[in-house]
Amino acid sequence: MIVLDASALIAMLKGERGASKVAAAIATARMSTINYAEVVSHFIHSGMPEDDVDMMLDPLPIKIVAADRRHGQLAGRLRAPTSSAGLSLGDRFCLALARCDSLPAWTADRGWSDVADACAVKIVVIR
Repeated sequence: MIVLDASALIAMLKGERGASKVAAAIATARMSTINYAEVVSHFIHSGMPEDDVDMMLDPLPIKIVAADRRHGQLAGRLRAPTSSAGLSLGDRFCLALARCDSLPAWTADRGWSDVADACAVKIVVIR
């Protein structure tokens, strides 16, 4: 099992570099509701109609995990060790889910590798 960052799922959906790697693992993927919202907002902001976004995302076999108090606490605590890499709150929620579930976090953002040890999360950069 893996935890997907929004950047990894967006890369797969747009056919960018690393897409095939994500596609091969999508059936075992989990994603925070926060990161899922980032994916939805990315495509809405780019002009895709809401119904098209839903039709694209709804069939995906990703388990969407509700953000809870534990994830929120950890995401907040990860701000200090991730600030040097410029990680967003959404990024930290992905890392929090991965750490809580003892799973690797998959991302398209190479900067995450710089803070992996400080976050106690295995990071897989898809490209």
